[in-house]
Amino acid sequence: MGNRGMEDLIPVMNKIQDAFAHIGQPSNVDLPQIAVVGSQSAGKSSVLENFVGRDFLPRGSGIVTRRPLILQLHPAKTEWAEFLHCKGKKFVDFEEVRKEIVAETDRETGSNKGISSIPINLRVYSPHVLNLTLVDLPGMTKVPVGDQPPDIEMQIRSMLFQFITKPNCLVLAVSPANSDLANSDALKIAKEVDPEGVRTIGVITKLDLMDEGTDAREILENRVLPLRRGYIGVVNRSQADIDGRKDIKSALASERKFFLSHASYRMIQQFSGDFEKAIEGSGDSIDTKELSGGAKINRIFHERFPYELVKNIHGIRVGLFTPDMAFEAIVKRQIDKLRSPAVKCVDMVMSELTNVIKKCTDPIDKYPLLRDQVEKIVVEHGRKGEAKSKDQVKTFIDMELAYINTNHPDFIGYAAKGWLTISNTGFMKGISKEYWFVLTAESLSWYKDEEEKEQKYQLRLDNVRLRDAEAGFMSRKAAFAIFNPDQKNLFKDHKALELAGENQDVIDSWKASFLRAGVYPERDTSEDKGLQGEIGTLDPQMERQVETIRNLADSYIKIVSKTVRDLVPKTVMFFIINNVKEFIGQELLAHLYSGGNQNDLMKESEAEVVRREEMLRMFHSLKEALRIISDIDANTVTTSLPPPVDTGDRDLLDSYKPPGSTRQPPVPRAGHPSPTPPSRPSRPVPGVPSRPDSAPSVPRRPNAPGKPAPPPPIPGRPPVPSRP
Repeated sequence: MGNRGMEDLIPVMNKIQDAFAHIGQPSNVDLPQIAVVGSQSAGKSSVLENFVGRDFLPRGSGIVTRRPLILQLHPAKTEWAEFLHCKGKKFVDFEEVRKEIVAETDRETGSNKGISSIPINLRVYSPHVLNLTLVDLPGMTKVPVGDQPPDIEMQIRSMLFQFITKPNCLVLAVSPANSDLANSDALKIAKEVDPEGVRTIGVITKLDLMDEGTDAREILENRVLPLRRGYIGVVNRSQADIDGRKDIKSALASERKFFLSHASYRMIQQFSGDFEKAIEGSGDSIDTKELSGGAKINRIFHERFPYELVKNIHGIRVGLFTPDMAFEAIVKRQIDKLRSPAVKCVDMVMSELTNVIKKCTDPIDKYPLLRDQVEKIVVEHGRKGEAKSKDQVKTFIDMELAYINTNHPDFIGYAAKGWLTISNTGFMKGISKEYWFVLTAESLSWYKDEEEKEQKYQLRLDNVRLRDAEAGFMSRKAAFAIFNPDQKNLFKDHKALELAGENQDVIDSWKASFLRAGVYPERDTSEDKGLQGEIGTLDPQMERQVETIRNLADSYIKIVSKTVRDLVPKTVMFFIINNVKEFIGQELLAHLYSGGNQNDLMKESEAEVVRREEMLRMFHSLKEALRIISDIDANTVTTSLPPPVDTGDRDLLDSYKPPGSTRQPPVPRAGHPSPTPPSRPSRPVPGVPSRPDSAPSVPRRPNAPGKPAPPPPIPGRPPVPSRP
């Protein structure tokens, strides 16, 4: 719950509550509780069950809750319930809990709708609950039924007042959405005990049962009967859902789907979802031309911010001071330079987050005042997180300056340990022996074994140089050598010490450790002399200390830079990004409700009004056009199409010629003898009757079987050959 003292107080208060209930007396102690009030069948029990995530309360028509039920929720690893009147008996099946509530109610009030003010105390232990105390109260009624007394209304009011008049009782006033809010019994009685609305939360149930075309948006936007803490919309399970064994988890998923799909309720939820998708980069519409908000913030963390760090620590200038003091002074100077890029990273993220917020409010452009108010509230909240992030980042830098931790596991220091082989101390090169070597800032020692008890030798590193070497001809190991450039013996009668390792990586690591300790590769003698001539005589001891400080400072700054690069993004995510996401999902609506007149926020822009009027005109025009088209369609007499023409009649058409034209004999078909035309009669052939100024009529296709025979052919006309 966030308040540790309250978390410790609630179990104590629950025990006091049980003690009062055990003697059958109401508690006069002002205990922190949440009381659920409302009329009969308003959905109070459903709201209460959502707190637990289980079905355990009696259901039915009429008055079902006839005794107050004090429900004490306790977080636990397993899920079970316990009644005060059944002390020690665990109820694992919540259907048995329901039956026990009904049985205990009947034992006190009878089975014919009687009521009692003696509460039933129930404890529920579950991993899915918060440490809360809730009270389910009988629904307000006016007409007595069954064994109820004539003054049932006053008795229930008196029972409710026993709980909701206490200043520490939060009132959940439950009202169904499909009834007039002005007639809400829950809001009326809550107003009597809490006229300022400080501890009243309105709960609107049954949103899915409202008449089609209506919604409770104005109620949820706190514009009808305003409450300081606003209203919460709830979609309850129907009786069919309960009979179908639909559990609470599925009901919550259906409720979420309802709010996200309903045009009147999804605006703020859509903004919250769009913002989260923009940050996470999980949206459906991905811009391929530029990076999204989340990707840009990621780029700031991992590209821009490291670049700014490198710019500020590039190049370390050392002076010839005492080594320890010089190291600390140089490191602190470089650490302080990290402050500016760290703060700049916070600024860049906040700037990009502001752009994301503005982009996510684009879908509510048609309500410009609402859009501006949402942007203002969310950006202001982000600015608060920005200030906290900057303070935290500066604190990180101050912490790094407060203590220079040279014992950090990643700090190179001076030391190195490991097995190496001395390959030039035998009778001939290639005969070697392995020792345990330890390198410090001042010396190189080697021992017989890792326990470092028997030291073989210790070699001072003053005026020692490093060079590459070759292992023996019989060895495959990599090697290097240390020597004295003054040609003095380095070890016994040897001017150099050749060391070999298992592989080149081991040798490279050792060479790097020697470099950090101030042992450097050999240089050209003429180059050294020329350099000495320019700057004077170099003190080898001083030169080694200066180079050592440079390497150590570089190593430590890398550690600090790595730490800052890791902590700054985490700080920004905690104080700004995640905080804004949580604020949008949980507190934005409350801030919008408390910001003044919600009617002004929901005023449409002039462009939207013009657009809607234009769409309405277009709608009515199209509707009128459709009506005209429908009338034309209704008044038109349609006839069936003629049957398709058989291609066999094409010969008949070809054989017919108008009067006065020259007839050509038909072309004989392959495989068929040409018909012999009959002799032309002496009288002229009569012309085909036709209407004036019209084309000759086309012969009709032969009738199908069963229809009247066609008229006889015109006399004197040659017979038309039939199609095979």
